[in-house]
Amino acid sequence: MEPDSLAIRQMYASSPVLSPAASMEKMHLEDGFRVELAAAEPLVIAPVAMTFDERGRMWVVEMMNYMPDTAGTGEDLPTGKVVILEDLNGDGLYDNRKVFLDSLVLPRALCLIEDGLLVAEPPNLWFVEIRNDRPGKKTLVDNKFSSGGNVEHEPNGLLRALDNWIYNAKSSTRYRKKGSEWLVEDTHFRGQWGIAQDDYGRLFYNNNSQNLLGDYLAPGFGPANRNQRSMAGYNENIVPDNRVYPARPTTGVNRGYMEGILDEGLRLVNVTAACGPTLYRGELFGKEYYQNAFVAEPAANLIKRNIIWQQGFEVLGEQAYAGREFLASEDERFRPVNLYSGPDGALYVLDMYRGIIQHKHFLTDYLAHEITNRGLQQPLSCGRIYRIVPKGKKAMPVVLPQVPGQLVLLLQHPNGWVRDKAQQLLIDKEQTQAIPALRQLLQQQDQPLARLHALWTLEGLGALRTADVLPLLRHLDWPVRMQALAVLPSVMTKASYRNYLPALEQLVQQQDTLAAPYIALLARSVRPFSKATADRWLEVLMKQHPDNNLVADAVISNLQGREELFYKKVQALHPDTSLAMQVQFKKVLQAIANAKTRRNQELLAREFPRGAALYTTICQSCHGADGGGMKALAPPLNNSEWVVGPKSRLLPIILYGLTGPILVNNKLYQAPEINGDMPGVAQNSELSDADLAELTSYIRRSWNNQADRVTTEEIRKTREKYKDRQEAFTMEELNALP
Repeated sequence: MEPDSLAIRQMYASSPVLSPAASMEKMHLEDGFRVELAAAEPLVIAPVAMTFDERGRMWVVEMMNYMPDTAGTGEDLPTGKVVILEDLNGDGLYDNRKVFLDSLVLPRALCLIEDGLLVAEPPNLWFVEIRNDRPGKKTLVDNKFSSGGNVEHEPNGLLRALDNWIYNAKSSTRYRKKGSEWLVEDTHFRGQWGIAQDDYGRLFYNNNSQNLLGDYLAPGFGPANRNQRSMAGYNENIVPDNRVYPARPTTGVNRGYMEGILDEGLRLVNVTAACGPTLYRGELFGKEYYQNAFVAEPAANLIKRNIIWQQGFEVLGEQAYAGREFLASEDERFRPVNLYSGPDGALYVLDMYRGIIQHKHFLTDYLAHEITNRGLQQPLSCGRIYRIVPKGKKAMPVVLPQVPGQLVLLLQHPNGWVRDKAQQLLIDKEQTQAIPALRQLLQQQDQPLARLHALWTLEGLGALRTADVLPLLRHLDWPVRMQALAVLPSVMTKASYRNYLPALEQLVQQQDTLAAPYIALLARSVRPFSKATADRWLEVLMKQHPDNNLVADAVISNLQGREELFYKKVQALHPDTSLAMQVQFKKVLQAIANAKTRRNQELLAREFPRGAALYTTICQSCHGADGGGMKALAPPLNNSEWVVGPKSRLLPIILYGLTGPILVNNKLYQAPEINGDMPGVAQNSELSDADLAELTSYIRRSWNNQADRVTTEEIRKTREKYKDRQEAFTMEELNALP
């Protein structure tokens, strides 16, 4: 007979701190693999992000002061570091530590580029020159890298992608170094914690409650129409299955008291802290694992494996197993927060190794009680980095050469990390003498991945020519054509654009479904040189692909200020209002209509300064600056009956949160379209009743909302009315309130 829930809780009443060796014994790993320790405290403490350099050394971000206790006491102290770890004797266990940067406040991401290091220390993004492993000149790249406030909802990642741009999770900004200048551009908003790419430079990410999200299209085509809220092909749900299979009861999750969060054995049912994805691109695991997406779930103490593939223009995926995980630990303090495919072909796991993983802004009374009763606050001085390898194989250290010719050869390496790093070193060192060899590699028909790296390396060196790209636009293999289309905005000029038109016209006439959204997106680049050509392509694509969401949104992305004109053309071509082309146009026209009647947010911010600031730091990352909601995260607040309706329904949501589906303006929002849970802030001691009254008033009077203010007394009375409540409200409960 299975023990009842009380017996289970008694069995797991304590959560002892285990040594790395003892913790490894608690891991249940896929057959045929083993876990090796790469580094542990005191060499590394609370690791949250990492990158390898060309010598195989780890550069690690330590977020040492994350949640020292349930109140977050001292979280803003400058204890964070960037350290360099090195394996001096070559035995696989890193044994040397250098502190590169210290006195940082909650650092969260890093990226090696040229002669320096990008470091994210919210709200700033810094570039620090490296001088013999010591910091040199420090340059502020972006003082608005994040809006500050909530640690769980600030940008991170700094992934240097195939297209030579640096992308982030929880962000809509990308970066690139050009000489001594930094380029900063808008891109699509992606994910929450962690970001990765596949062999074709497509980006993958997730949020707490969704296993794996990602892009169907190359990342470089950012949003160009401010009237368009989102674009098909980005932020797609790659693996809809969010089920998890922990190796132990997981009562220490934030909403463990709610029905459906834990099963009868008190184990988490679905992901609640999915993060740190990586696509395995090494050769050590074998072909069946190549480009599998591994996802960390620290709340459930496990690592998930997903298999992904392309079907037409879509990227699809599924969990690799039913009823089990790639790795699941019985050690509650095992907290995998980031995963990396390493230069040696191993899978690297950053284990923050601590009891508290939930930030104070969203910490429920239930979880605070769990933490206190089972002594999960301390210690804060642990941290482990593990290496996963197949049994019978050894992960061999990799040191990349500095010789240009040898780096070009490494663009053919079976390990994606090695190919990426070789490309980056050729660009960083301005190895222009490698250009002839790169052009030769670009012609190698039997080396498709190497050709793509050669293409983008030439682009990064500023040496890509029309003659290099044209043959690839006509290539039979779609991945090659895709990269040729993706690189065109970088090389198309007034002098050269005509050379590309015949090949692009041919793709249009062939009605190439895969190329169609790219042609529409490229119309942006052609329009400055030939408006007639760009508009003709858009009209032809509207006619050819009336029920293709990707094409429809790509067309609309060109049309800021001209949506109504082209919608009339769509109506004439395709009277059926159910077709994607009609549906997507109507969405953007409705957004334009809403925008015309929005209130002046600057005036509101002066009227409610504290409310506006709190909205930016607490709410905006999920509900959007315009209150319109965000795909995969949260429903709209603008024109929402829950916001402008009775305060008796809104204030309980603000204080205690909302779980499950929610009907807004006759549209049902539910997971996976949005995150299924909105946390309340009743337990946040930093927010007074006056703060919450001003925040709620700001929301009720913003955008198109025209509702009366909320008073401090109304917040106080609501708090008193539900003082014993821990769980979030459901839509059904709220509807039953007077």
